[in-house]
Amino acid sequence: MSDFPAIRKSQNDHRRYKYIQLPNQLKVLLVEDNQSNQAAASMAVRVGHFDDPVSRPGMAHFLEHMLFLGTEKYPDSGEYHAFINQHGGNNNAWTGTEQTNFFYTISPEVFDESLDRFSQFFIAPKFDLELVDRERHAIESEYSLKLKDDVRRVYQVQKETTNQAHPFSKFSVGNLATLAGSEAELRQELLTFYQQQYSANIMTLCLVAPFPLEQLEQWANHFFGEVINRNIAKQYSQAPLVTEAEKLKQISIVPLKQQKRVSVNFALPGIDKFYKRKPLTFISHLLGNESPGSLLSYLKEQGLANNLSAGGGINGFNFKDYSVSIQLTDKGFEQLDEVIKCIFEYIQLIKSTGLENWRYQERANLLDTAFRFQEQIKALDLASHLSINMHHYEVEDIVYGDYRMDHLDVSEAADLLDLMNPTNMRLQVVSQDLETDKQAAWYFTPYRVTEITSDRVDYWQQTEVRTALQLPKANPFIVANPQARDEQCQYPVPVIVDEGDGYRIWHRKDDEFNVPKGHLFLSMDSQKASDTPRHATLTRLYVEMLLDYLTEPTYQAEVAGLNYNIYPHQGGITLHLTGFTGNQESLLELIIEKARERKFTQERFNIIRKQILRSWNNVTQAKPISQLFTSLTVTLQKRSFEPARMAEELESITLDDLHNHVREFYEKIYLEGLVYGDWLVSEAQQLGQRLQRLLSLVTKPSIESSRELVNLKGHGTLLREKSINHQDSAIIVYYQSTQASVDKMALFSLLNHTMSSTFFHELRTKQQLGYMVGTGYLPLNRHPGMIFYIQSPSNGPRVLLEAIDEFIADFSYAVMQITNEQWESTKHGLINQIMEHDSNLKTRGQRYWVSLGNRDYKFNQRESVASQVAQLTRADLIKFMMQRMRSKHCDRLVLFSCGEQHTKQQLNGKNKIVDLKAFKHKAEKFHF
Repeated sequence: MSDFPAIRKSQNDHRRYKYIQLPNQLKVLLVEDNQSNQAAASMAVRVGHFDDPVSRPGMAHFLEHMLFLGTEKYPDSGEYHAFINQHGGNNNAWTGTEQTNFFYTISPEVFDESLDRFSQFFIAPKFDLELVDRERHAIESEYSLKLKDDVRRVYQVQKETTNQAHPFSKFSVGNLATLAGSEAELRQELLTFYQQQYSANIMTLCLVAPFPLEQLEQWANHFFGEVINRNIAKQYSQAPLVTEAEKLKQISIVPLKQQKRVSVNFALPGIDKFYKRKPLTFISHLLGNESPGSLLSYLKEQGLANNLSAGGGINGFNFKDYSVSIQLTDKGFEQLDEVIKCIFEYIQLIKSTGLENWRYQERANLLDTAFRFQEQIKALDLASHLSINMHHYEVEDIVYGDYRMDHLDVSEAADLLDLMNPTNMRLQVVSQDLETDKQAAWYFTPYRVTEITSDRVDYWQQTEVRTALQLPKANPFIVANPQARDEQCQYPVPVIVDEGDGYRIWHRKDDEFNVPKGHLFLSMDSQKASDTPRHATLTRLYVEMLLDYLTEPTYQAEVAGLNYNIYPHQGGITLHLTGFTGNQESLLELIIEKARERKFTQERFNIIRKQILRSWNNVTQAKPISQLFTSLTVTLQKRSFEPARMAEELESITLDDLHNHVREFYEKIYLEGLVYGDWLVSEAQQLGQRLQRLLSLVTKPSIESSRELVNLKGHGTLLREKSINHQDSAIIVYYQSTQASVDKMALFSLLNHTMSSTFFHELRTKQQLGYMVGTGYLPLNRHPGMIFYIQSPSNGPRVLLEAIDEFIADFSYAVMQITNEQWESTKHGLINQIMEHDSNLKTRGQRYWVSLGNRDYKFNQRESVASQVAQLTRADLIKFMMQRMRSKHCDRLVLFSCGEQHTKQQLNGKNKIVDLKAFKHKAEKFHF
C-alpha cells in the first residue's frame, strides 16, 4: 500500500493514478491510460533562471539546451531527437523562473527504451566540450529571434524596474555576451551548476502510458533510481519583488508595434497558499466581467477602451504581481487617469457589495462542473501539466487543484482587495507616443520611470462609485446539473440529417466521451466573401464588428462554459459554438438574431477599424519567418491577400460600405453545418429546419464557393522576396504535389517525417544556421506540400538555399543507408501519429469538421493515408526525391527576406514574382 493519499480525479476520467516517491526522494506520478496510443514523460526540475549565477545570466537555460546533446550512455548528440522522431513522437523543454521542464511523447512500444535515454539527462549528461560553443550560438540565435518581440522587450523593462535584489531582475535567456569565455571554462561552470542545482529531491516526474501502474512503477525505479539526491534545500532571498522605492511609479514604454495599453499592477504575496479557495480567481471573475454594467462595458460605452483582462501578471515563490491590463482607445490614452479611477471605483464596488457567497459559489460551481465533465487532453500535455502541478499542490490535489474552490473566506478576499489600492500600485503605460530617457539592457527598449504625484493618488482614492458601474447579475446560462444523455449513436461517423437548396446539416451523437457538451459548426459560403481584396477586407471587418457587438449579450454564456468563435475563411465565414448542451440553442438564437440586426454604430466602427488597421500594420513587426508563412498562403491561394494590401482598402471603407457588403454577403448563401456531441438526431434536424427558415428570410440558396490554388507545375524555381526590416534573414522552400490524392498525401507526410529530425540536427545543431529551423508537411486546399524553413542571424538567403539544396541532395543517400528495421520503425511512428486516438470531444469534432472541409465525406482519409504509408518503400521515397526535388529546375516556390547584415548574400534569379496580383491572375490553378 502507498503511504500517500489517493489522487482525486473526475468522474469522467478513465485513467488510473498513483503517486510514489523513489528511495532517492524523486517524486513520481504514474498515470495508466489505456485509451492512449501514445506514451509521454515529463520531468520538472525546481531550477530556473532565478538560480543563475550573477556572473552567468542564462546558465539554467544553457544547461537545458546542453542536456539534450548526448549522455555517457548515449553519446551521439542527435540520437535522442532522432529516436523520438523515428518512433512517431516529439519533444521539447523550457526554462522558467523557478522551474525547467523536459517532456516528450512517443509510441508506447518503445517507451522503456525512451525512458532509458531520457533518464540519462539527469544521471550522466556528457557536456561535450565540442558542443559548448555550438550551443551557445544556438542560445544567441534564440535571443536574437526575440530582439524585436514587444512581449520580451516590455518584460525586460519590468525586470529593470523591480527590486534589483530580487532574482526576477536577472536576464533569463542568455546570449554570447553572458556565456562568453573559453569553452573549457564554460563547460566546467556548466558542470558545477548542474552538480550544485540538479537533485532528485527537487524533481517531479510524470509518466503517462497505456501500461499497468505496476509496470510504470517498475520502470520509474529502474530508470530513475540512479538520479543523484544531493538533498538540496531551495532558498531564494526573501527580498520583496517590489519595495516602497519601486511603488507609485509610472513606467512609460515605447513598443515597436502600434498599441496603447495600460497595466495597473499591485504587489501581492505568493499565491500557492490560496489554491484551495482561489480568492484571486473570484476577484478576477468580477473585475474582468464584460456584461452590461461591468468595468469594461462602461469603458467601452465611454469610448475609452477595447479590451480588459484582470488577474494576469507574474508570480513566484514570494510574490504575485497582480495586473489589470486595458487596451486603450486614443481617447482612453488621453484620459488615462479617468480610466484608472474607474478601476479603483470598481474595486471599491467589489469590496463593499461583491463579497457575497452566491457570487463565489457561482464561480466555484462552474469550476466543479468543468472538473466533473473534464475532457481528456493529450498524453504529452497531461504529463507536462501534472509534473508542474506536483510542485504547487498537495498530493491528492495534483489533478484537482486547478479546479478546487472550497469556500469564500471574506476576510482573506478583503485583505487582498485592500492591497489593490493606489499607494500599492505601479503603472505600466505602453505606447509609441511617449517620451523616454532610458534604454533597457539586452532588448534596447526605450522607457522612462516617473513618480506618480500625490494629486493623482488623491484623485484615485476618491472612490465614490458612479451608478453606471454595476456588479453582474445571476448568470441565466448556468445549467444546474448537466447530464449526458446515454442514447447510443446509430452510425460510426457523421451523416446528413437535413438538406435542401443551399444547405446541408451533418450530425453524429457522441457515445464515447460521455460529457453533456456539443460542438456546432456552421459555415456560410458567399460569392461576395473574398473574391477581391476589398471584399475580403469588408468580410474581416464584418466579423470583427460582429464579435465586438456580441461581447456584452453573450458574456454570461461564455462564463457559463458556452463558447463561440466566428472567423473568416476563403469562401465565407464560420461560426463554431461549443459547451454544455442545455443552453447552446439559446446562445445560437441570440447570435443569429444579433448578426441579423447589424446595428453597428459609427463610434464602434471607427474604433474597430482603427484596431484592425493597427493589427495589420503591425504584421511588419512580426518575426521574418512568421511574415513569410503569411505570404506563402497569400502567394498561392487566390482568395488570400497580404495584410498590407487589405489595410490599403480599409483606409477608404465607410460604415455604409460595410452595411452594403453585409447585405450583399447574405444575398446568396451556401450553408454547411456539423452537429456533434450530446445532440440527438431529432434536435439536429429541428435545428437544420430552423436555420433553413431563417436563411429563407434573408437569402437565396447558392452553391459552395470554390477554393483556388496556384498550380506550380512548369514554373521551375519561383522566387518571391519580402522586404522585412530585421537583422535576420529568412527562407521558406515549398514543394507542391501535383495531385490531391491519398498516395501523395502519404508520400509527402512520410518524406517530412523521415527528414525532419535530420534536417533540424544538421542545419540547426551542427551548422548553427539559426534557431528557427525545420521542415513541415503543409497541405493547402487539400494539395499535399512540404516546406523547409530557416530564420538565420548569421547567413543570408543565398547561403540558406544552398544549405537546403545540399541537404536534399544528400538525403537520399542517408535513406539508402538505414536498415529495414529502422525504415519500418519510422513508418510505424508516422502511422501512430496519423492514427492518434482523439483524446476528447473537441479533438474529434475538429477532425470531423476538417474532413468536411476536405470533402472527405466517408471520414476515412487518415485511415487511407496510414494504409498507403504502410505500403511505401525506401525506393518510392528516393525515386520521388530524385524526380521532384533534386533537379535544379524542379517546380517549387522560394520565399525569402534578406537581413540587414546579409546584403552580399542576396538571392537573385530571372524567375522572380514581382507583381503578385498579375502572377496570381495568370497562373493556372487547381479548383477545389
